[in-house]
Amino acid sequence: MNIASFDDLLVAARQQPEPQRLLFVFAGVELPDDATEAQRARFEQGQGGALVPLMCVDKTPQELPSFAALVAEAQQFTAPGHDWVMVFAAAMSGTLNQAPTSADAEAPLQRMVDAIKRGAMDGFIPFDRQGQPVRLG
Repeated sequence: MNIASFDDLLVAARQQPEPQRLLFVFAGVELPDDATEAQRARFEQGQGGALVPLMCVDKTPQELPSFAALVAEAQQFTAPGHDWVMVFAAAMSGTLNQAPTSADAEAPLQRMVDAIKRGAMDGFIPFDRQGQPVRLG
């Protein structure tokens, strides 16, 4: 299935033969301390910067009715001045008709955070603030 929107992700997760748990890492953009003057100028114009994980959450597809619901929940935990620009999504599959638990999701979420810090985002689907997939690279 081609994931063309966040809603497509929810539909695909709900259609899997085994229950799923969706993993989300919200990321902001910051300018590294060692940025050059050219990088600083681009950043001031809204370009460039480094992705920085800000918060993460896991949900079953049934707990999440829409992208708007995810955004509303994220706003409760967003610190002033640290707004997110992108959310990375991944999924965990359950076994024997049992969805993975939040405890099961802790280590994979931490691996997602670490991967985003390293710039290794191949296995995740990034979405912008409107729930549209973002093409990285």
